Amino acid sequence: MHQYVDRMSNSVITEELFADKIVTFLYSTTREFAPKLFDLLTGARVSSLLGFCNFDLLLSSSLLGNKRFLSRCGVDLSECLDPPGYFDTPRKIFERKIRYWECRPMSDECDTVVSPADSRVLVGSLSDNSALFLKGKFFDYEELLGVEKDTWQRAYKGGEYAIFRLTPDKYHYNHAPVSGVVEDVYEISGRYHSCNPAAVVEMITPYSKNKRVVTIIQTDVPGGSQVGLVAMIEVVAMMIGEVSQCYADSEYTNPTEVVPGLFVRRGQPKSLYRPGSSTDVLLFQKDRVDFAEDIVMKMKRNDVQSIFTSSFGASLAETDVAVRSLIGTRKVFPEGMHE
Repeated sequence: MHQYVDRMSNSVITEELFADKIVTFLYSTTREFAPKLFDLLTGARVSSLLGFCNFDLLLSSSLLGNKRFLSRCGVDLSECLDPPGYFDTPRKIFERKIRYWECRPMSDECDTVVSPADSRVLVGSLSDNSALFLKGKFFDYEELLGVEKDTWQRAYKGGEYAIFRLTPDKYHYNHAPVSGVVEDVYEISGRYHSCNPAAVVEMITPYSKNKRVVTIIQTDVPGGSQVGLVAMIEVVAMMIGEVSQCYADSEYTNPTEVVPGLFVRRGQPKSLYRPGSSTDVLLFQKDRVDFAEDIVMKMKRNDVQSIFTSSFGASLAETDVAVRSLIGTRKVFPEGMHE
């Protein structure tokens, strides 16, 4: 069983893990007894084929518009820009556009960090003197950033991180978590492992093994969020072969490639997972961000049956958050202390 906490109601929800039996078989049995088959199934070609079969075949007439199907996926068509008749394949449902400026409100405070996605979040620290210390549980941060990226590895040493897990039912646009200037953006090749919690705990550090796109944003600039260098890592998963960079400064209009020198505004669409489920990881420099207290407290709840808690020996309950909702604020030091 895997449970999480709903942020708005504070209630504990039991998650229906998509393809849970398949994932368990693949990562527990196939990986151990048939490693070559496992490598084939988590490679680019098979992942692409599975993605086509699952997301691009037309829905039958009995499913088209079927409220039970849409309810199971958690889709509220009233949020969408396109009319109901447009959604004739699962891909169109998962790649839907929503009126986020209306249905995903955002704080006006500029020196804040917002959630990049509709997702389930965990926060942690790379500093061993932090109460949130979880180094090495979900990723190796040097590997996550790229083994040759010494500059960025030094920048985030001892810093903090947040992991946002998108499930297949979620809205799959990523939004900029902060305002600032893009310093660097690059892709790292890798595998296509599932981001199902059962696969995460079996693989150990899967987020730094999958194909991913890293974007470094400098927020200490005029109009920026003033929380230092922020790394946004978009991690693909099984059946997802692409992270389409399509930043839009207004709604979804005139999307542009994310390149160094581009100023991105907090809360605006940045990219799209095509399609399925995946993960965003945010890295923050040491002592630059305070995470939202309610997320930290919910993570420590011991009445939530979480696969992460049982596997890693620490209370790790995810909180379900909305894209553009508050995740953290600029760290303020007492008078007499300096950043």
